[in-house]
Amino acid sequence: MKRFTLICLTVLTAVTTYTTAQKSPAKKKTATKATLAAASSLANGKLVYTQNCLSCHQADGGGVSNMNPPLIKTTYVLGDKIRLAKIVLNGFSEKVEIEGDIYSNIMPSLNYLSNQQIADVLTYVRSNFGNKASAVTVAEVAKARTGK
Repeated sequence: MKRFTLICLTVLTAVTTYTTAQKSPAKKKTATKATLAAASSLANGKLVYTQNCLSCHQADGGGVSNMNPPLIKTTYVLGDKIRLAKIVLNGFSEKVEIEGDIYSNIMPSLNYLSNQQIADVLTYVRSNFGNKASAVTVAEVAKARTGK
């Protein structure tokens, strides 16, 4: 009988340990202000992209051959952030060569967007579609807008 009791206690201890471990909540990662701001910027950037850019540059950022350039790993997107912001602010009114291809569709100026909206959409573009580039700041957009 002692042996049976010992086995029962061992099994009961094992079950209790297992179920307690299963019920313990996982440690939550504490989001920093910077992480939350980056996530907010990307979400807002996606919204601006959907409303203003998607019809020409497409959902996948691939653009339209000979009309609207792709936003995938081009020197325009991954390069100078001030130049990129100026494109959004001023648009393109003539043919442009990007990565050896000519694109002829006129890009309108989107200077009605706020500096924050432009920074968000450019950050979104530079970190999506296979791109891995740093964020664009409001200060960089302001510099592009004012030239200072």
